[in-house]
Amino acid sequence: MSNIASLLQASLQPASRKQAEQQLRALASQQGFLAHLLTLILNVSCDRPTRLAGGIYLKNVAKLRWEEDDAPLPEADKAALRSQLVPAMITLSDPADKAIRAQIAESVALIAELDFPAKWSDLIDQLVLSLSPTNYSINVGVLQTAHSIFNQWRAQVRSDELFTEINFVLSRFMQPFLDLFNQTATILLSSPAPPNIAIITQAQIILVDIFYDFTCQDLPPGVEDAHDAFFAPQTGLFQRFMSWDPAELRVDPDETQPSLPAQLKTRIFEIGELYIKLFPDQLSRSPAVEGFVQSVWELIGSNKLPGVADDSLVSQSLRFISTAIRSGYYKALFSSRDTIASLIQGVVIPNIGLRDHEMEQFEDEPLEFIRLDLAFGGSASEVATRRQAAADVLQALVSSGYQTEATEIVGSWITSGLQQYNSNPAQNWKAKDSAIYLLTAVATEASTTQHGVTSTNALVDVVKFFSEHVYQDLQASAGSIHEILYVDAIRFLLTFRNQLTSDQLLSVLPLLVRHLNANHYVTYTYAAITIDRILFIKKGTQLLFSQADIHDLAADLLNALLSKIEVAGAPEKVAENDHLMKCAMRVIVTARQTLTPIYQQVLQRLVNILGVIAKNPSNPNFDQYIFESISALLRFVVSGTPSTLPTFEQALFGPFTYILQQDIDQYIPYVFQILAQMLDSHSTGVPSEYRSLLPFLLTPTCWQQKGSIPGLVKLLKAFLARDAAEMVSTGQIAAVLAVIQQRLIPSKINDGWGFELLQGVVQYVPPSQLTQYFKALVMTLLTRMQTSKTDKYVYLFSHFLLFTIAIDVEGLGPDYVISAVEGIQPRLWSQILVNFIVPQVPKMPHKDRKVAAVGLIRMLTQSTIMLTPPNTQSWPQAFVSVIKLFSEPQYLSKSKDEEQTTGITDIDFEEQTAGYQAAYSRLAAAESAHVDPVAYVRDPRDFFGQALVKADPRVKGLLTAGDADVVQPFVQALVTSGYAIQ
Repeated sequence: MSNIASLLQASLQPASRKQAEQQLRALASQQGFLAHLLTLILNVSCDRPTRLAGGIYLKNVAKLRWEEDDAPLPEADKAALRSQLVPAMITLSDPADKAIRAQIAESVALIAELDFPAKWSDLIDQLVLSLSPTNYSINVGVLQTAHSIFNQWRAQVRSDELFTEINFVLSRFMQPFLDLFNQTATILLSSPAPPNIAIITQAQIILVDIFYDFTCQDLPPGVEDAHDAFFAPQTGLFQRFMSWDPAELRVDPDETQPSLPAQLKTRIFEIGELYIKLFPDQLSRSPAVEGFVQSVWELIGSNKLPGVADDSLVSQSLRFISTAIRSGYYKALFSSRDTIASLIQGVVIPNIGLRDHEMEQFEDEPLEFIRLDLAFGGSASEVATRRQAAADVLQALVSSGYQTEATEIVGSWITSGLQQYNSNPAQNWKAKDSAIYLLTAVATEASTTQHGVTSTNALVDVVKFFSEHVYQDLQASAGSIHEILYVDAIRFLLTFRNQLTSDQLLSVLPLLVRHLNANHYVTYTYAAITIDRILFIKKGTQLLFSQADIHDLAADLLNALLSKIEVAGAPEKVAENDHLMKCAMRVIVTARQTLTPIYQQVLQRLVNILGVIAKNPSNPNFDQYIFESISALLRFVVSGTPSTLPTFEQALFGPFTYILQQDIDQYIPYVFQILAQMLDSHSTGVPSEYRSLLPFLLTPTCWQQKGSIPGLVKLLKAFLARDAAEMVSTGQIAAVLAVIQQRLIPSKINDGWGFELLQGVVQYVPPSQLTQYFKALVMTLLTRMQTSKTDKYVYLFSHFLLFTIAIDVEGLGPDYVISAVEGIQPRLWSQILVNFIVPQVPKMPHKDRKVAAVGLIRMLTQSTIMLTPPNTQSWPQAFVSVIKLFSEPQYLSKSKDEEQTTGITDIDFEEQTAGYQAAYSRLAAAESAHVDPVAYVRDPRDFFGQALVKADPRVKGLLTAGDADVVQPFVQALVTSGYAIQ
């Protein structure tokens, strides 16, 4: 434990990071580690970077390991830490410790999410007791911690559990909260200003945040009773803060960070917006909204706050206006033409133009410019720029019944902007930029991030505007117009892609390829984003463009995209622009087999890029897309030309070996999936390069990273399908079963993967060689059932038993399974059947119903053990459960559509959020088509009929024993169909 400080220091150095993290991980599950770590964080004699690293490590333990199955944290240590965290926050209340305190506050929130209130019932009492009537440094720490816990309610779905937690908090925290809110506001709104005004204002901002937390789901009685104290015009605290602007807190006009009063006002507008959405009746008790609207006018009308520092305040106050217009409750406020005209002139137009700092960003921070520009239509208030918020006011007017007035008034601004541009294009390019932005806003009635504009303002002819004013810029030769206008033209195409026909879109693709070769970062990146989204357009469930459409362009597209990626230089620069990589992936997925003539060059370039970024993995989105690209190229080229597989293997084995040897954990999950995909492409046998990997795949370290497990399971299943005999002879089956029994089945997170691998074992290992392990295996499954049963586990366990009985493997039948269970304890099978399997059958998802039906049919008709008392008593219940499956026969047979789609649609329609997820980075292109494990049964009903005809006479004697209302009609129907079963 004495090494913790030096290990934390080592973890800050790239060279020693990996080893230090492994040692810390080993220490973390030892008794007393958490207490030692917290002591070090609070030790002021220790240097600050080490203490901060300790705070981050503690937060990561709370985030990733708090409920870990593998090497769990000692419960006593967890309980001790819970009791020490709030006092630790108080100890860190010195402003100099702000960064460390933030890590502790986040740790509290993460642990509270899992343990509060059940295991941490005194948390709120601890926080309340820590509040100080005078020391605002302490109050800021306590309120920050409280807000980090309550903030999580904002994104949660309403549920009894959630409201129980909220009410638990309100019963303890509401009164102290209201008292402190009033006290703090009174201090700030009195004169003279207190000497510590800044820290008191920080506390007031967090109090307003907590007010939002408390009202984000429902209106608590305490807040409802105090409504006028907050919202009354003139006298309410929120209204009074709108005009509050103490000289002591004003910032320099060139400052980019918002002042404390601006932050406070922004939060109050957020609450106003929330109330319009959730509690309009409450607001209508007094002219509160009118007061807020007046405040917007006084604060930002006629561009009163031009500074960058006020961007978030201006954006949020505009969002408040948009929400008020959309709500429809305030028609009287906004319906007159004069109001709309002054709103557009006084609030929209001053905020729609590009500003100097945005132009600087365009040149110096292009990716940030793109991120903010694309965020339009998202709902996160912190990403809305001024021009987006202003455009949103226009869209609110258009979609709320004022489109005639808004379109007409904006139309004159657009016309004058275009005239200004035409009079002097070199000088007045900003006028055209604003005109295009205004038109985009007023033309859009509804849009989504994924699909662009889905419905337009009928009064605006988007296609005409495109052909008259935008297309010329798309065609313009490099350098002939301002760079922003190229971007505007491409963005217009991106926004209105659904309004153009497929022929129009195909005709502009070559122009976009040209823009991919542009010099400016934003221009070529926007071209890539637009190509990706055009190729993703769907009509119904079908993609609009196929391989034939881009066959001629695909090589140029990929060459341009990969060239831009390759020239970036350093690993983190190569990986920073995931838009380029995503577009390359989309081209590969669309072009498919037509890439076969150039696949070797494309593959080699992808491998080279991978070699560069592997030196410093920095962007999970880029990583997802490059592995998806490799996987898709492999999938489509090899399926059309199987002889290309060795080329892929030669190109990929080197880099994959490097990734595994260097333990690049972000990439390992992808490597296993693609190795499984390549091995699956071999129809028989296992090449020696794969076989030499197998001992490594069965080592415990391989299975430590959660994200690797799905890919490992797929890879081992591919080995089992081709090489089970060899694995039996080398004793590797025992190692596979050890992984299942020791690592996967005991884990609530990975038990599903354990059963998936088990299915591979029973499918491919000869039953005679599996017998020696089978009983112990069933014991493991039953032990887990006894020690930590979950609904998911009962389903997986029942499905596995039915799967093993159902599959057509010689020597493996119902009695193979049943006798193993009975060998553990007589009469155990009947208990499992009646208590677990039969109740699970009706809950089976549709995809598993055929397996369940076939397993039950084989058990009922082919097992001799089921026909010996006392097992016969459970036979009728199982019979009734299988008959009920036949009441929905559509789920027992595959549709033609399902047979034709081989999982390829997954990648066409993938819109996944890539990332280094704790869970699993799935490669859609590496997914194989679902194979029916009981394909030998064409028609389950016919199979049932035939099985009953051939069955032991004792089976026929049991046919009448079940629920007559269910059994008789079914048996009668079989007899009528010609099955001689009576």
